[in-house]
Amino acid sequence: MSDESDEVEETETVDEDVTEPETEDEAAEAEEEAEGLQDGDFVRIAYTARTVDDGQLVDTTDESVAEEEGVADQGEFEPRTIVLGEGHLFPAVEDDIRGKAVGDEGTVVVSAEEAFGTYDEEELKTVSADKIDEDDRYPGARIQVDGQQGVLETIIGGRARVDFNHPLAGEDIEYEYELLDTVEGDLEQARGLLNMFLDLDLEMWVETDEVEETRIEEPEEDDEEEEAEPETVTETVEKRTLYVESTPELSMNQQWMMQKQQIAQQLIDLTDIDRILIQEILDGGGMGMGMGGMMGGMGGGAGDVDIEEALEEADIDADEIADEL
Repeated sequence: MSDESDEVEETETVDEDVTEPETEDEAAEAEEEAEGLQDGDFVRIAYTARTVDDGQLVDTTDESVAEEEGVADQGEFEPRTIVLGEGHLFPAVEDDIRGKAVGDEGTVVVSAEEAFGTYDEEELKTVSADKIDEDDRYPGARIQVDGQQGVLETIIGGRARVDFNHPLAGEDIEYEYELLDTVEGDLEQARGLLNMFLDLDLEMWVETDEVEETRIEEPEEDDEEEEAEPETVTETVEKRTLYVESTPELSMNQQWMMQKQQIAQQLIDLTDIDRILIQEILDGGGMGMGMGGMMGGMGGGAGDVDIEEALEEADIDADEIADEL
């Protein structure tokens, strides 16, 4: 009996050896590699989106498509960097991309509900014509009434019919895409994200800076001192800093003005960057008359400036300025 028992134990030991931790880890790694692109990956993607019913262009990264549609002057058309799983594309498109590899292509239809919503008849409203700027009182004008965007359909007398649905409400959208590459490195990742959000080609670079940080350190509970107070501690730490050169286009960009904090937070959360510094560089170039001219060329090496002539070029009446003063 003892011999049979020993044989059973040996058999059980051999079975346990088949599932060693190393073997499971290797299988998991192989499975992960086979899964392809996953959430958190920075992906450079080219795509064109059109309505399913009539093929109306919704968005594209293809400059030749933009030229064919007559919209090439409405921005930069080039492949974009997105982070999979962060909502930079419609969920249906992201679902189709997961598991694919660089070089793959795909076509996805996004339902109206998921895209720009179903058409709501209650959003077609009659408003007073007085709420609409006189220059916008024509059918098809994109207008804003009481903070709500809409399209003017008709205007008769003092009443206007305005459709407050999204212009693409009720439309299924077809996306054709190609996965061009993955994006590595915090600088290129940040550049891609900022370009996606703002559609601006900005000068930027990354440096590792030493920064002093101050924190409040609470006393330990078993501190022998009865009236121990929190201690202010200052230490020097290294920070990966993204420097962005400010431009007039950036300063006036509506998306940046309204959401700069959210955009910056997403960059910090998704990359190895710890902080962002926007730098305004003033080199005196391209500033016309400038302060140096007004001050007789002081400090700028601008030479002598005829103030009367400069005011005329700027279409400013010197007499009016004098009267105001």
